[in-house]
Parts: sequence; C-alpha cells; structure tokens
Amino acid sequence: MKSWESPLKPTELTETRLVEAILDGTFPCNSNLPPERDLAEKLGVTRPTLREALQRLSRDGWVEIHHGKSTRVRDYWQEGNLLILNAIARHESTLPDDFVPNLLQIRLLLAPAYTRLAMQTNFNDTIHLLESLQQVPDTAEDFTNADLEMHCTLTRLSGNPVFTLILNGFGDLYRTMGLVYFQKQQNRDHSRSFYKKLLSAVLSNDPFMVEEVTRRVMEDSISLWSLASKI
Repeated sequence: MKSWESPLKPTELTETRLVEAILDGTFPCNSNLPPERDLAEKLGVTRPTLREALQRLSRDGWVEIHHGKSTRVRDYWQEGNLLILNAIARHESTLPDDFVPNLLQIRLLLAPAYTRLAMQTNFNDTIHLLESLQQVPDTAEDFTNADLEMHCTLTRLSGNPVFTLILNGFGDLYRTMGLVYFQKQQNRDHSRSFYKKLLSAVLSNDPFMVEEVTRRVMEDSISLWSLASKI
C-alpha cells in the first residue's frame, strides 16, 4: 500500500519557511527579524503559531530571542550545532557551493577510523559486508544505495554509535549526491576497485592497510565529485 506523507502543521511549515529564509539570505546571519506582527502577516500565520516556531528555532540554535528586543538570527556557521548541520543538509536548494566538498573532507577524516574499528571489532561481519559488494549492479542507483549502506554498516560494526548518528544525519543528501556522482562510469569503476582492495586488506587483517586504502579513496572522491558535479 502506498505510504502518504502527512502535510506539515502550521508551526512546522512556518519553521521550515524561516529556516529557508535564513539559508537563502533573506534574513542574513546577525540580522534582526521583522517585528512579530509584520513577520506573522508576511508568513500568513497567527502570532501564536509564529511564536511557537520561533521558540523551536531558538531551541535548535537558529535565532536568539530576547524579550522586549528584536529576535536575532544567529551566525549558524560559528554558533551552530549538529541539529543545524543536519537541517542545512536537508535544504539542498540553498547549500553553499563548498558544502559537499567540506562534508567529504569530514568523511575523509572519519571513514578510515570507523572502517578500521569495524574490522577489529567485528571481523567476520565486515568480511561478509565487503563480499556482498563485489557484484553491485552497474547503475548509479544501485551504487548509491550500496555505498551508503556500506558506510552505515561499517559505522555500526565499529562499535561507536556516534559515527552512525553523524552519518545518519546526511542520509538524504548522501543519496542525492550519490545519484550525481555514480552517473559516471569512471566513478562506479573506482568504487568497485575500492570494495575489492578493502576486502583484500581486511582479509589480511592489516589495520594500517585498511585505513590507508580507505583514506586514499576518500581523498580521490573529493576531486571526482568536483568533476561529476559540473556535468
């Protein structure tokens, strides 16, 4: 049976619109939001609905509310947190040009560590995972799903749930990026070679090699993404 998404409630819709307005520069960092009455009219909502949305945004770190004063838009790049980072990733239309490369830089730092830990903590399960990747169907969608599942599973096998929480926050963006990245045959071949080399390194029970193989491919993916995203 088809699954239908429930429409956003007025408060949720107001919150989403305000986040989009902050991200697209309508309300820049460190600026003040319009007076409550004016803002509610522009958004087409009641003032209680607006207040509830602003309280949520304040809780998540988007705005700073001082009673009797204007509500300030926080500098989310300097004052933000993981909630804001995940929200930015969900608003693909307003992503800064360097957001994905910066995100891939973080993956470069994390992936070698959680891959090594996965091997050391759950050796047999890691081998089973990598063996399942040796025959991925040669389509962008199949590679996107397989690659995301590999990284998510490796974080779980690492025994450190923080890795998993971080990666889960970017699942939707990862899928969107993957469909662009894996459109190129070169990139699918590159990942297929990675899965083979990584399996060999794990079978050798060599932590250093596991980290090195992973690091090299994560480095390559940054430059390959730059080329793929220009198509």
